[in-house]
Amino acid sequence: MMKNLLSVLLIFSMSVVTDETKDIAYIYSYDNTNQIVMNIEAALARAQASQGIIPEWAAEEITKKAEVRYMPKTEVDAENEFVRHRLVSRLNVWKRSLDNGAEEYLHYGATTVDIFDTVLVLQIKASLGILIDDLIEIENLLLKLTKDNIETYMAGRTIGQHALPITFGKKTSTWLAENRRNIERLKAVEEKINRSVILKGAVGTYLGLGPKGIETELLMSQELGLGTPYIADWHGVRDVFAEYALTLALISKSFGRIGDELTLLQMTEIGETLENLGFKAIGSSTMPHKKNPRGPGNLVNFSRIIPRQSEIILDDMVNSFERDQPRSDETLKDISITAELMTNTAIRLLNELEVNKDVMRKNLNITNGLILSQRVTYFLADIIGKDTAESMIHDIAMKAITENISLSDAIKNDKIASQYFTDQDLKNLLDPETYIGLAIEQVEIIINQIESNRLD
Repeated sequence: MMKNLLSVLLIFSMSVVTDETKDIAYIYSYDNTNQIVMNIEAALARAQASQGIIPEWAAEEITKKAEVRYMPKTEVDAENEFVRHRLVSRLNVWKRSLDNGAEEYLHYGATTVDIFDTVLVLQIKASLGILIDDLIEIENLLLKLTKDNIETYMAGRTIGQHALPITFGKKTSTWLAENRRNIERLKAVEEKINRSVILKGAVGTYLGLGPKGIETELLMSQELGLGTPYIADWHGVRDVFAEYALTLALISKSFGRIGDELTLLQMTEIGETLENLGFKAIGSSTMPHKKNPRGPGNLVNFSRIIPRQSEIILDDMVNSFERDQPRSDETLKDISITAELMTNTAIRLLNELEVNKDVMRKNLNITNGLILSQRVTYFLADIIGKDTAESMIHDIAMKAITENISLSDAIKNDKIASQYFTDQDLKNLLDPETYIGLAIEQVEIIINQIESNRLD
């Protein structure tokens, strides 16, 4: 059952690749993967040449011919029919273009898993750059949305029910703050990815690379523009890849929450927000009036797909002995592409989002003042005590609901409670715009913190 579900989810994630995801899709494309392989091999050759391990002329020839045109797919496929090895077939084709015996120094002392794990490191690094940029763009949109609605009054809801007044800016400030934390999470993963170039040989002891293996690995990493590699072998550990995937899963839940919220707020009975898809947009083939939220629903779907993909990558942490055959390469590609689809969807949705401020204000009064029962209770508590006040206002609130009257009228109709309130008291107490706690101050602090972080 689980296997079938994963198959469906993966098919979905790959079938929705569009021009909007061409950046990350290209990163993992066949030609670009081959180019990265060649870049790594050339970086290794230059590192070894600088140490006198291989001749400088050989490193120069390898670097000069490190172009994907020297590794055409048709020839690689034909070679693979004989050697049945994903790297050897590529290297054999590439060697045909190398002159003066430089082919003897290609892939000198390295092993296949070194190369392809480093390929993944570079692909994930590039993916992280795009995803972080996307989240920063989303941050821009959320900053504007929050600033524009810092005093847009609406009902705060808990467990699906009206609870207390808030502002829409307060609501979106939680999206804004969470998005900033997600940016920091991706940056933290990026720091680990920058140290994950690996050149440790088959069992992680630098065998084949000679006594200068650690230095060679460092030099190769520097040639590739990355940091100081971890000394510990991680071929059979793969925890950094898992952390990348799990971070994307967490971020998907952040967007899933936004998608779920905006789906509910666009309900016919609520109507507080609208995803404006344009006048000509069709919501249904049979019901002309429908304005279905699409972006919000897609965000919810991504929040289901990406965690399932991350599970496969997490499972790849369990390896026998020094390592098994890597099993999650394609899933790392899938999850990266799906993550960019998600961020692009969020960007488009936030650009198209309309806030119906008048409807929010109208819905704030839909309970006829009951949303302010807490305020009335606290006012009365100063006179007759908290427990007594809570019991009294609870009974009055239930009566207001039963008789379909306002909280104000229910209090006035109660002989005991009415003696504690003047008409002006009730008017003041039942004004929702003056009972939002520290919501505005909260939002202002969050905005200032976010903008300060962006300057650092």
